[in-house]
Amino acid sequence: MISTACSGGSGEPQAPAGDGTGTAPAGPVELTYWTWVPNMDKIVAVWNQAHPDIRVTVSKQAGGDDAAAKFLTAAKAGNPPDLVQAEYQMLPSFVAADAVADIRAETEQARTEFGDGIWGLVTLGTDAVYAVPQDSGPMMLYYRQDLFEKYDIEVPKTWDEYAQTARAVREKDPKVFLGTFSSKDPGWFAGLSQQAGAQWWSISGDAWKVGVDDEATAKVAGYWGGLVKEGVIDGMPFFTPEWNKALNDGRLLTWPSAVWGPGVLSSNAPKAEGRWAIAPLPQWNAGENHSGFWGGSSTAVAAKSPDKAAAARFATWLNTDPQALGLLIEEGSIYPASVKGAALLTEAPGYFTNQPDFWQRAAEIGATARGFTFGPNVNVTYNAYKDAFDKAVAARSGFADAVRTMQETTVADMRKSGFTLAE
Repeated sequence: MISTACSGGSGEPQAPAGDGTGTAPAGPVELTYWTWVPNMDKIVAVWNQAHPDIRVTVSKQAGGDDAAAKFLTAAKAGNPPDLVQAEYQMLPSFVAADAVADIRAETEQARTEFGDGIWGLVTLGTDAVYAVPQDSGPMMLYYRQDLFEKYDIEVPKTWDEYAQTARAVREKDPKVFLGTFSSKDPGWFAGLSQQAGAQWWSISGDAWKVGVDDEATAKVAGYWGGLVKEGVIDGMPFFTPEWNKALNDGRLLTWPSAVWGPGVLSSNAPKAEGRWAIAPLPQWNAGENHSGFWGGSSTAVAAKSPDKAAAARFATWLNTDPQALGLLIEEGSIYPASVKGAALLTEAPGYFTNQPDFWQRAAEIGATARGFTFGPNVNVTYNAYKDAFDKAVAARSGFADAVRTMQETTVADMRKSGFTLAE
């Protein structure tokens, strides 16, 4: 596993479930699964009925950073759950703490169920496999179809066209913005940077390489910083009352977001039902076809689980079996990471009655998401983003310094924590 010294895993197949003595277990294997997916107990009940030899008990968690911290604490104390839902950006911190197992041997057949970009999020760019992808958040451009027609503007295919359209919208109606830059959502910025080809972290032998200020990220930051400074893009953060009102009132015409956007829009902008549509993100170069990820999670097996093989078997079933995938969609309301799972979504979300091919379009866009490796201290990087970009947006000072601050803060924290860094 990739600890602070970044050592490699053995990749050896796990022994069959049992007590480690070579004898068969006296009763069914008992596994505990920490997750925040709604109605997961109903999904697990289907597994338990069909697999009486491996019984899974669901423990509902709150999710987010608190859930990750709780798991790391339990792992350190020696009493973690057998399985844990792990957000992609948090998985490297679990790996660095030797808290999750390398399940490469148990997931070889599952590899073909996932695209390269999503699979890279659970391998960290190594030969190891630290989880099975569950849901994903490929990014796309949400836009107000009716208002694009009203203002006689086309859906931008490149970011240059997006900037030109932003200027045109402001000239046509000074009360309206094409979009906004959110200094409160580092995952959003990370996804846009991924689309541009950024690699904030990578593994080189026994060391981490850190490139949060790489050329691709600097390009993304410079682009948005220029638009905010020019005043043609707003600087209000997402998910605020102000942002909700702007969406609902038609004063924001686009939202570069992820596939889970329909739920947010239906809750926050109910007046605009049937008026939003999706398109691929604008591209940096005409003719390209790339996206990035914002959000999503996986199912990982705890390194200290006494029944790793059984746990990996359940994790694979949960995220690749057609019946399980159907239940994840119906009961858990997730967008499956599995290519096969995404194909099960056929009826458009109710909010998008104007776009009956919503899920087919989403699947096509999702297949273009680029790979990315998160680092072991992503929370530090994300907090640095919020602090530095808050100041930059308020001052309209350009974003280059904010990106450098993210890089310097990330590197300093990794050195302090004892990670080996490549020069």
